[in-house]
Amino acid sequence: MDKVMDMKEAIKKFVKDGDVVYIAGFTHLINFSAGHEIIRQKKKRLTLCRPTPDLILDQMIAAGCAQKVVFSWAGNPGVGSLRCFRRAVEQGVPNKIEIEEYTHFGMVARIHAGALNLPFIPLRSNIYSDLPKVNPNIKFIKCPFTHEKVSVVPALKPDVAIVHAQRSDKEGNAQIWGIIGDQKEAAYAAKKVILSVEEIVDEAVIRRDPNRTLIHNLVVDAVVEEPWAAHPSYVQGYYDRDNDFYLEWDKISREPELVEKYLEEWVYSVNDRREYVKKLGVEKIMKLQPKRFYSLPVDYGLYL
Repeated sequence: MDKVMDMKEAIKKFVKDGDVVYIAGFTHLINFSAGHEIIRQKKKRLTLCRPTPDLILDQMIAAGCAQKVVFSWAGNPGVGSLRCFRRAVEQGVPNKIEIEEYTHFGMVARIHAGALNLPFIPLRSNIYSDLPKVNPNIKFIKCPFTHEKVSVVPALKPDVAIVHAQRSDKEGNAQIWGIIGDQKEAAYAAKKVILSVEEIVDEAVIRRDPNRTLIHNLVVDAVVEEPWAAHPSYVQGYYDRDNDFYLEWDKISREPELVEKYLEEWVYSVNDRREYVKKLGVEKIMKLQPKRFYSLPVDYGLYL
Protein backbone atom coordinates (compact mmCIF):
# COMPACT_ATOMS: atom_id res chain seq x y z
CA MET A 1 0.00 0.00 0.00
CA ASP A 2 1.33 3.43 -0.96
CA LYS A 3 1.43 5.48 2.25
CA VAL A 4 3.00 8.63 0.77
CA MET A 5 0.60 11.57 0.57
CA ASP A 6 0.56 15.29 1.25
CA MET A 7 -0.49 16.76 4.59
CA LYS A 8 -3.84 17.94 3.29
CA GLU A 9 -4.81 14.42 2.25
CA ALA A 10 -3.47 12.84 5.46
CA ILE A 11 -5.45 15.16 7.73
CA LYS A 12 -8.61 14.83 5.64
CA LYS A 13 -8.35 11.03 5.63
CA PHE A 14 -7.35 10.30 9.21
CA VAL A 15 -8.49 13.19 11.47
CA LYS A 16 -12.23 13.32 12.12
CA ASP A 17 -14.31 15.74 14.17
CA GLY A 18 -14.42 14.58 17.79
CA ASP A 19 -11.19 12.55 17.59
CA VAL A 20 -8.59 12.26 20.32
CA VAL A 21 -5.46 13.65 18.63
CA TYR A 22 -1.95 13.34 20.06
CA ILE A 23 0.65 15.71 18.60
CA ALA A 24 4.04 14.34 19.64
CA GLY A 25 7.33 16.12 20.27
CA PHE A 26 8.91 17.45 23.43
CA THR A 27 10.44 20.86 22.52
CA HIS A 28 11.86 19.07 19.46
CA LEU A 29 10.01 17.84 16.34
CA ILE A 30 6.64 19.47 17.11
CA ASN A 31 4.45 19.21 14.03
CA PHE A 32 3.09 22.72 13.45
CA SER A 33 2.35 21.90 9.82
CA ALA A 34 -0.23 19.26 10.77
CA GLY A 35 -1.76 21.60 13.36
CA HIS A 36 -2.13 24.32 10.77
CA GLU A 37 -3.74 21.91 8.32
CA ILE A 38 -6.22 20.81 10.99
CA ILE A 39 -7.09 24.50 11.48
CA ARG A 40 -7.47 25.05 7.71
CA GLN A 41 -9.82 22.07 7.45
CA LYS A 42 -11.84 23.44 10.39
CA LYS A 43 -11.79 20.23 12.41
CA LYS A 44 -13.95 20.55 15.53
CA ARG A 45 -14.54 19.04 18.98
CA LEU A 46 -11.07 17.54 19.16
CA THR A 47 -9.46 16.28 22.34
CA LEU A 48 -5.90 17.55 21.94
CA CYS A 49 -3.18 15.71 23.85
CA ARG A 50 0.50 16.46 24.40
CA PRO A 51 3.03 17.20 27.12
CA THR A 52 3.62 20.97 27.12
CA PRO A 53 0.89 22.18 24.74
CA ASP A 54 3.28 24.75 23.25
CA LEU A 55 2.22 27.33 20.68
CA ILE A 56 0.61 24.87 18.30
CA LEU A 57 -2.17 23.96 20.74
CA ASP A 58 -2.58 27.66 21.60
CA GLN A 59 -3.24 28.33 17.91
CA MET A 60 -5.56 25.34 17.49
CA ILE A 61 -7.54 26.38 20.56
CA ALA A 62 -7.81 29.94 19.21
CA ALA A 63 -9.14 28.53 15.93
CA GLY A 64 -11.91 26.69 17.77
CA CYS A 65 -10.64 23.15 17.06
CA ALA A 66 -10.49 21.99 20.69
CA GLN A 67 -13.16 20.67 23.00
CA LYS A 68 -10.73 19.31 25.58
CA VAL A 69 -7.00 19.48 26.27
CA VAL A 70 -5.10 16.67 28.01
CA PHE A 71 -1.67 17.95 28.94
CA SER A 72 1.22 18.39 31.34
CA TRP A 73 2.29 21.98 32.07
CA ALA A 74 0.85 24.61 29.72
CA GLY A 75 2.99 27.56 28.76
CA ASN A 76 4.95 29.39 26.11
CA PRO A 77 8.33 27.74 26.85
CA GLY A 78 10.83 30.23 28.22
CA VAL A 79 8.42 33.15 27.74
CA GLY A 80 5.22 32.91 29.75
CA SER A 81 1.57 31.97 29.52
CA LEU A 82 -0.39 30.38 26.69
CA ARG A 83 -2.89 33.20 26.43
CA CYS A 84 -5.36 31.60 24.01
CA PHE A 85 -5.46 28.51 26.22
CA ARG A 86 -6.19 30.67 29.27
CA ARG A 87 -8.91 32.67 27.51
CA ALA A 88 -10.67 29.47 26.50
CA VAL A 89 -10.52 28.03 30.03
CA GLU A 90 -11.30 31.21 31.94
CA GLN A 91 -13.56 33.13 29.54
CA GLY A 92 -14.82 30.55 27.04
CA VAL A 93 -13.20 32.38 24.09
CA PRO A 94 -13.67 31.26 21.35
CA ASN A 95 -15.32 28.31 23.16
CA LYS A 96 -15.13 26.72 26.59
CA ILE A 97 -12.68 23.82 26.81
CA GLU A 98 -12.27 21.05 29.36
CA ILE A 99 -8.81 20.38 30.76
CA GLU A 100 -7.17 17.28 32.22
CA GLU A 101 -3.72 17.83 33.70
CA TYR A 102 -0.87 15.47 34.61
CA THR A 103 2.82 15.80 35.41
CA HIS A 104 5.19 15.40 32.48
CA PHE A 105 6.04 11.92 33.71
CA GLY A 106 2.38 11.12 34.24
CA MET A 107 1.52 12.14 30.68
CA VAL A 108 4.37 10.15 29.16
CA ALA A 109 3.51 7.19 31.40
CA ARG A 110 -0.04 7.25 30.00
CA ILE A 111 1.09 7.10 26.37
CA HIS A 112 3.69 4.47 27.30
CA ALA A 113 0.94 2.33 28.84
CA GLY A 114 -1.07 2.78 25.65
CA ALA A 115 1.89 1.61 23.58
CA LEU A 116 2.21 -1.49 25.79
CA ASN A 117 -1.55 -2.13 25.54
CA LEU A 118 -1.89 -1.93 29.32
CA PRO A 119 -5.04 -0.54 30.99
CA PHE A 120 -3.05 1.64 33.42
CA ILE A 121 0.46 2.18 34.73
CA PRO A 122 1.81 2.84 38.25
CA LEU A 123 4.05 5.77 39.19
CA ARG A 124 5.19 7.41 42.41
CA SER A 125 5.18 11.07 41.40
CA ASN A 126 1.56 11.80 42.34
CA ILE A 127 1.78 10.71 45.99
CA TYR A 128 2.45 14.22 47.36
CA SER A 129 0.93 16.16 44.47
CA ASP A 130 -2.20 18.31 44.43
CA LEU A 131 -3.12 17.03 40.96
CA PRO A 132 -5.27 14.10 42.25
CA LYS A 133 -7.55 16.69 43.89
CA VAL A 134 -8.47 18.11 40.48
CA ASN A 135 -8.00 15.07 38.25
CA PRO A 136 -10.14 12.04 39.18
CA ASN A 137 -8.28 9.90 36.63
CA ILE A 138 -5.26 9.86 38.94
CA LYS A 139 -6.03 7.06 41.39
CA PHE A 140 -4.24 5.11 44.13
CA ILE A 141 -3.92 1.38 44.70
CA LYS A 142 -2.08 -0.95 47.06
CA CYS A 143 0.88 -2.68 45.47
CA PRO A 144 0.17 -6.46 45.49
CA PHE A 145 3.84 -7.18 46.21
CA THR A 146 5.00 -4.55 48.73
CA HIS A 147 1.54 -3.41 49.93
CA GLU A 148 2.63 0.21 49.64
CA LYS A 149 0.41 2.93 48.22
CA VAL A 150 1.14 3.82 44.59
CA SER A 151 -0.62 6.10 42.15
CA VAL A 152 -1.87 4.89 38.78
CA VAL A 153 -2.88 6.71 35.59
CA PRO A 154 -4.98 5.30 32.73
CA ALA A 155 -3.47 4.34 29.40
CA LEU A 156 -3.83 6.87 26.60
CA LYS A 157 -4.72 5.39 23.21
CA PRO A 158 -5.43 8.27 20.82
CA ASP A 159 -7.50 7.96 17.69
CA VAL A 160 -4.66 9.64 15.80
CA ALA A 161 -1.01 10.33 16.59
CA ILE A 162 0.85 12.95 14.58
CA VAL A 163 4.59 12.38 14.67
CA HIS A 164 7.44 14.25 13.02
CA ALA A 165 10.89 12.74 12.39
CA GLN A 166 14.05 13.56 10.50
CA ARG A 167 13.66 10.89 7.83
CA SER A 168 11.92 7.69 6.81
CA ASP A 169 11.50 5.46 3.81
CA LYS A 170 8.25 5.37 1.83
CA GLU A 171 6.87 2.61 4.04
CA GLY A 172 7.23 4.67 7.22
CA ASN A 173 10.34 3.24 8.91
CA ALA A 174 11.30 6.45 10.70
CA GLN A 175 14.58 7.57 12.23
CA ILE A 176 15.01 10.19 14.94
CA TRP A 177 18.09 11.68 16.59
CA GLY A 178 18.62 14.53 19.02
CA ILE A 179 16.06 14.85 21.81
CA ILE A 180 13.89 11.75 21.71
CA GLY A 181 10.60 12.53 23.35
CA ASP A 182 7.30 10.69 23.06
CA GLN A 183 7.27 9.96 19.33
CA LYS A 184 7.79 6.20 19.59
CA GLU A 185 5.23 5.71 22.36
CA ALA A 186 2.65 7.88 20.58
CA ALA A 187 3.03 5.93 17.35
CA TYR A 188 2.59 2.56 19.03
CA ALA A 189 -0.31 3.70 21.22
CA ALA A 190 -2.49 5.30 18.54
CA LYS A 191 -5.10 3.72 16.29
CA LYS A 192 -3.86 5.74 13.30
CA VAL A 193 -0.47 7.37 12.73
CA ILE A 194 0.39 10.29 10.48
CA LEU A 195 4.17 10.41 10.11
CA SER A 196 5.77 13.50 8.62
CA VAL A 197 9.48 13.74 7.88
CA GLU A 198 11.96 16.28 6.66
CA GLU A 199 12.90 13.89 3.87
CA ILE A 200 11.93 10.52 2.47
CA VAL A 201 15.02 8.43 1.78
CA ASP A 202 15.71 5.09 0.16
CA GLU A 203 15.22 1.98 2.26
CA ALA A 204 18.98 1.33 1.99
CA VAL A 205 19.68 4.53 3.95
CA ILE A 206 17.45 3.35 6.78
CA ARG A 207 19.04 -0.11 6.79
CA ARG A 208 22.55 1.34 7.06
CA ASP A 209 21.73 2.91 10.45
CA PRO A 210 19.12 0.61 12.04
CA ASN A 211 19.58 1.77 15.64
CA ARG A 212 18.06 5.16 14.80
CA THR A 213 14.83 3.57 13.54
CA LEU A 214 12.34 4.20 16.36
CA ILE A 215 9.08 3.77 14.46
CA HIS A 216 8.28 0.71 12.36
CA ASN A 217 6.26 0.90 9.18
CA LEU A 218 3.65 -1.54 10.53
CA VAL A 219 2.07 1.17 12.71
CA VAL A 220 2.24 4.03 10.17
CA ASP A 221 -0.78 4.92 8.04
CA ALA A 222 0.47 8.02 6.20
CA VAL A 223 3.96 9.22 5.27
CA VAL A 224 4.23 12.93 4.49
CA GLU A 225 7.44 14.52 3.23
CA GLU A 226 7.15 17.96 4.81
CA PRO A 227 10.35 20.04 5.15
CA TRP A 228 10.13 22.66 7.90
CA ALA A 229 7.01 21.03 9.33
CA ALA A 230 8.19 21.72 12.88
CA HIS A 231 8.89 25.46 12.59
CA PRO A 232 8.99 27.42 14.91
CA SER A 233 10.18 24.43 16.97
CA TYR A 234 13.27 22.70 15.63
CA VAL A 235 14.60 19.56 13.98
CA GLN A 236 18.08 18.47 15.05
CA GLY A 237 20.45 18.75 12.10
CA TYR A 238 17.94 20.53 9.83
CA TYR A 239 16.99 23.86 11.45
CA ASP A 240 17.18 25.60 14.80
CA ARG A 241 14.38 26.72 17.10
CA ASP A 242 12.94 30.10 16.11
CA ASN A 243 13.16 31.73 19.54
CA ASP A 244 12.16 35.10 18.09
CA PHE A 245 8.75 33.74 17.12
CA TYR A 246 8.07 32.43 20.62
CA LEU A 247 8.60 35.99 21.85
CA GLU A 248 6.44 37.38 19.04
CA TRP A 249 3.61 34.98 19.85
CA ASP A 250 3.50 36.30 23.40
CA LYS A 251 2.63 39.72 21.99
CA ILE A 252 0.28 38.40 19.28
CA SER A 253 -1.67 36.17 21.65
CA ARG A 254 -2.50 39.00 24.07
CA GLU A 255 -5.40 40.14 21.88
CA PRO A 256 -7.89 37.87 20.07
CA GLU A 257 -7.93 40.29 17.14
CA LEU A 258 -4.17 39.92 16.65
CA VAL A 259 -4.49 36.14 16.84
CA GLU A 260 -7.18 36.17 14.17
CA LYS A 261 -4.99 38.36 11.99
CA TYR A 262 -2.08 35.93 12.42
CA LEU A 263 -4.23 32.88 11.61
CA GLU A 264 -5.63 34.59 8.53
CA GLU A 265 -2.19 35.57 7.22
CA TRP A 266 -0.15 32.47 8.16
CA VAL A 267 -2.70 29.64 8.15
CA TYR A 268 -5.94 30.29 6.27
CA SER A 269 -4.31 32.26 3.44
CA VAL A 270 -1.48 29.74 3.04
CA ASN A 271 -2.30 26.64 0.99
CA ASP A 272 0.40 24.37 2.37
CA ARG A 273 3.78 24.23 4.12
CA ARG A 274 5.65 25.02 0.93
CA GLU A 275 3.90 28.39 0.74
CA TYR A 276 4.50 28.91 4.48
CA VAL A 277 8.26 28.37 4.06
CA LYS A 278 8.36 30.69 1.06
CA LYS A 279 6.59 33.32 3.14
CA LEU A 280 9.16 32.93 5.95
CA GLY A 281 11.77 34.23 3.54
CA VAL A 282 15.38 33.46 2.79
CA GLU A 283 16.79 35.61 5.61
CA LYS A 284 14.85 33.72 8.30
CA ILE A 285 15.66 30.34 6.79
CA MET A 286 19.38 31.11 6.61
CA LYS A 287 19.37 32.39 10.19
CA LEU A 288 17.99 29.07 11.45
CA GLN A 289 20.44 26.86 9.56
CA PRO A 290 22.64 24.85 11.99
CA LYS A 291 26.35 24.26 11.61
CA ARG A 292 27.32 20.78 10.46
CA PHE A 293 28.29 18.38 13.23
CA TYR A 294 28.52 14.73 12.15
CA SER A 295 28.58 11.64 14.34
CA LEU A 296 31.41 9.19 13.89
CA PRO A 297 30.66 6.17 11.66
CA VAL A 298 29.97 2.75 13.16
CA ASP A 299 30.89 -0.53 11.51
CA TYR A 300 27.85 -2.79 11.90
CA GLY A 301 29.58 -5.64 10.05
CA LEU A 302 27.97 -7.30 7.05
CA TYR A 303 27.91 -11.10 6.98
CA LEU A 304 27.24 -12.66 3.58
